[in-house]
Amino acid sequence: MTEPVTRAAAASSATADGAAACGPADAAPLDSKAQDFLKALASEQRQQMLELFAGSVELTVGTVAERLGVGQSNASQQLALLRRGGLLVSRKDGKQVYYRVDVATVEKSLDDLRDYLRRCCPPKDGC
Repeated sequence: MTEPVTRAAAASSATADGAAACGPADAAPLDSKAQDFLKALASEQRQQMLELFAGSVELTVGTVAERLGVGQSNASQQLALLRRGGLLVSRKDGKQVYYRVDVATVEKSLDDLRDYLRRCCPPKDGC
């Protein structure tokens, strides 16, 4: 039975061509916010939903559902994942919930993701 390879062991081992692996062995894993951000973007339906908010518009669950041709329950669940991922913010006005893109959080998440990728997977010429 073989032992599972840890990230540190994999980083310190040689590659298939015999060269040493590049990148820090102790790179921190993605935090939960970054994981939620990527999970929110992982669905084609949520990507289509996000495109509806171009131009900083605010939309209700009903409007999103109507424009995508999905049920309100489905739209609500998908919007909740986009909000949890930091892509959208919501505000309530009476019984209506309005969603819009959270530009500042999206920019921060993209910066954090870029920094993570530079730490864990530096460009080959950086080795």
